[in-house]
Amino acid sequence: MQVTTPFEKACQLSGWSEPADFLRHFHQTADLLGEATALTDRQFRRWRGLNPPMPRARAWRVLHAMFGICPSGLGFPGPPPGANVGSALLLTQKGTDVDRRAFLTDSVGVAAAMGLPAPVRPVSPSGARGAVGTTHLMELRDGLRSLYQLDDAYGGQAVRSLAVRHLNRVRRVLNTGAFPDTIGRQLQLLVGETAEHCAWLFYDADQQDEARRYWGEALTTATMLGDTNLEILVFSSMCLQACHERRPREALDLARAAQERATRLGSPVLQSLVAAREARALAMLNDSKDAGRRMTAAVRLIEGGGSGRPAPEWTAFHGQAELDYAQGLLRTEFGHHQAATSFLRAALAHQEQNYGRNRALYRITLAKSLVDAGEIDEGASHAVASLEHLEEVESGRVLRRLADVTSSLASIDAVSARAATAELTEYAQSRGAA
Repeated sequence: MQVTTPFEKACQLSGWSEPADFLRHFHQTADLLGEATALTDRQFRRWRGLNPPMPRARAWRVLHAMFGICPSGLGFPGPPPGANVGSALLLTQKGTDVDRRAFLTDSVGVAAAMGLPAPVRPVSPSGARGAVGTTHLMELRDGLRSLYQLDDAYGGQAVRSLAVRHLNRVRRVLNTGAFPDTIGRQLQLLVGETAEHCAWLFYDADQQDEARRYWGEALTTATMLGDTNLEILVFSSMCLQACHERRPREALDLARAAQERATRLGSPVLQSLVAAREARALAMLNDSKDAGRRMTAAVRLIEGGGSGRPAPEWTAFHGQAELDYAQGLLRTEFGHHQAATSFLRAALAHQEQNYGRNRALYRITLAKSLVDAGEIDEGASHAVASLEHLEEVESGRVLRRLADVTSSLASIDAVSARAATAELTEYAQSRGAA
């Protein structure tokens, strides 16, 4: 009679009887934990045997996360050297479409069927004490991803309070949960990434002191963890703030710090994004030659076909529309307003609909450039038309740009300018009253 090993039984109870099912979930969990390990069909079949070989340290940690128990309880010899999984039991995701409570029940059932201790109740996003696994990590990371999408659509002013609550939730899980080192590092990183996004949202809401405070927290986390991607994100974002506050030398130093790290990572999209921000800082320093050189590099890096390492998820917005916008700002900085309008029109045309805040920003910036270029009627028309974008967008940066356009139009003695000024002023007053 064929003997069912503890590992094989655990796989069956978890719904991973087929090698392909187990391998898929194993690799998903490894990716989430940041463990550079792979598993073949042959290795999986050997693990199901009576005398399974001892997994390597990385694979050991992945197994611990998948089953919520130490792999030695599944019949594996070990642990191997370096397998610092901690003492906490883990729960992990069995599939994105599985209800979490049903999975918890399944996990408890797996442990009971094998005669093992049941997993501790997990830390939920509400902060209840217990064991933290990849399920909860994925939920918290999905929450951050949703905040990015809300920001793209509606702007920082509308989203910042949600982000602060999410940051507090992640902190609570980190400080009250039980988890192995692999999960702990991912939670710490998520705190840093969420703090950075809080900073961005306060920056977009034009609350710069709050933005600085959250960027400081994010940079501390990035330095502590040695996470280069988070360092680049913080430095490049702070560069934008320095440009916004007309501190170009500081902006350039921040951009160069980001670029040095981006070059090491080898992602062309990331290098392009930072190069465009370098160009803006150089333009503000009246260095037209180097500004043009860095902007050319930013464009070429995107046009190079994307060879090199994949870009981080947060760079998704950087493409043709963003490059057109950056080139428009560059020409505006040098007073070439007519040339700027061509790029700003292209930016608006290329921008995807789901980036509502950027569409509002691009259109208002185009209106200002048209007015500065002497195209008063068209500039006034775009300024008024931009109000339709602001029905849903709440962004302090966008409203500041709108105030600049209103001020420019108010100084012009033309029918279209006076009519637009009246409408824009009425809108600003009604918004202030609200």
